[in-house]
Amino acid sequence: MDEAQKATIEESDTGRVEAFSDGVFAVAITLLALDLQVPHPSANHSARELAAALAREWPSYVAFVTSFFTVLIMWVSHHGFFKLIHRTSARLLFVNGYVLMMTTAVPFATSLVTQYLRLPGAKMACAVYGGTFVLISLGFSLLLRTVVSDAGTRKPDVTRETLDCVRKSWRLGPPLYALATVGAFVSPYVTIGICTGLWVYWAGTAREF
Repeated sequence: MDEAQKATIEESDTGRVEAFSDGVFAVAITLLALDLQVPHPSANHSARELAAALAREWPSYVAFVTSFFTVLIMWVSHHGFFKLIHRTSARLLFVNGYVLMMTTAVPFATSLVTQYLRLPGAKMACAVYGGTFVLISLGFSLLLRTVVSDAGTRKPDVTRETLDCVRKSWRLGPPLYALATVGAFVSPYVTIGICTGLWVYWAGTAREF
């Protein structure tokens, strides 16, 4: 097998992993919309009453927007990350699988926030929400560590400076999401505020590696 054939096989291999991952991210984002509930219709509902009913659903909108853009940022980061590799390994596949598993849990955590934000269980619901993103951000860190420790998985032209740049862009995730998780027990809105602030920050600083 010549080098061109080998490169084609490796590119196809990583392409399959990325395509599968894209599908999981797409499903997770789609499921978020299912938590947006239409107010129960009534023959006596006026436009004003419908507007008031929609306004009462504001926790659903806040949780949806925050989760949607957070998953979107995760997908952008995942897409950029796979530009650094040219061959998969068993370890990389399992770590990537872990990231995808936790990503599929985001709609569940979002639903908890939506239903409990105005109830006594709000602090625990937001702690679960923040904790979900802690586990996801740790998964991204493990992805990077896998590539750093196994030179065979990354492209030959990927420099140490590029890897340091990726590490720098991801390093805020674990500690700030951990702060958001702990902060939930002070106020649920601490969690919402930190998670919202993070996706806004990453959206403004996103770049290709």
